Amino acid sequence: MSESKRVMTEKPLNAETPTPRLRSWITANDVFFDRNQGQIPDQKMPLDQWELRIDGEVKKPQRLTFEQLCDFPKAIVANTLECSGNGRSLLAKKSSGNPWTIGGVGNAIWGGVGLGTLLAETGLTERAAHVSFEGMDTPLGKANITFVRSIPIDKAMASTLLAYEMNGEPLPLKHGYPLRALALGWTGANCVKWLKRITVLDKPYEGFFMDKVYRVFEKGQDPASGEIVTGIKLKSIITQPLPGEQRQAGRVVVLGAAYGGEAHVEKVEVSPDNGVTWHAAEFLGPDEPFAWRHWQFVWQATRTGSHTLLSRATDSWGRRQPESAEWNLLGYGNNGIREHGVTIDIL
Repeated sequence: MSESKRVMTEKPLNAETPTPRLRSWITANDVFFDRNQGQIPDQKMPLDQWELRIDGEVKKPQRLTFEQLCDFPKAIVANTLECSGNGRSLLAKKSSGNPWTIGGVGNAIWGGVGLGTLLAETGLTERAAHVSFEGMDTPLGKANITFVRSIPIDKAMASTLLAYEMNGEPLPLKHGYPLRALALGWTGANCVKWLKRITVLDKPYEGFFMDKVYRVFEKGQDPASGEIVTGIKLKSIITQPLPGEQRQAGRVVVLGAAYGGEAHVEKVEVSPDNGVTWHAAEFLGPDEPFAWRHWQFVWQATRTGSHTLLSRATDSWGRRQPESAEWNLLGYGNNGIREHGVTIDIL
């Protein structure tokens, strides 16, 4: 399999990480998945020309330079980021959107400032209920709709980072330079890039990217009545072996990752026989609150022929990965066990 990203669209750029590169606990910046609704800025804005505007339901509106932003206490967080539509192409029934397999996810070490710290500095009015984010990317299409999303004030205050570093380097242009929002444990749609404005609102932001998409609904249903896509769903994926691989009978090392957004992954089990029997996997590497957990299962493959491998995760909230994902028109949140099975041949 190619070690290059699989590009689904070039304008806007949407590309997924090759599966072998998901075996590293930290996903390198150059292969971290790309998900965009608008056109990426052509070049980095000089930092002395950039400013972050904070307004709305605040007592002291702010216009912060990058230098002023960096004067606030720095936070460093490991966070797994996943596209809301990751796994869409694996659904049994076709849905609308980019055909992600499992590569719309990655884990990085992010450095930045806690949004709660900034909002405490500005002061919030009693009406503060949501926080919206607006970036500098250029809208595409005739509708010319700017990508703006909002999150609840509680999430903004408690566990949202304004990131200016990614894996120890300045945030790459493709990933939001100079600043992006990271609602920790939530999907990428809630993590706006190229930030230029934060507005505190008295209700959720109203607009296309809040009301028409990034909601779970079925055909014929009003999108605005659907549930908003927020936290990453509990999921486990198999990253080794790859679908269609041939392996010799004997010792086969099965590798994968599991993540649950804001919840902690407590257990992963693997079935080498399409769900007939299940066996505990062993966790590998670091264990951080918002980051995935890597795991392995050593399988003694004695029977030749075709085998379907499955994995399932259990988290600290008592959730267990579902047998199959709940279908929705835009294909969000595919975390089904069956949809993520890997079939290989033992020789």
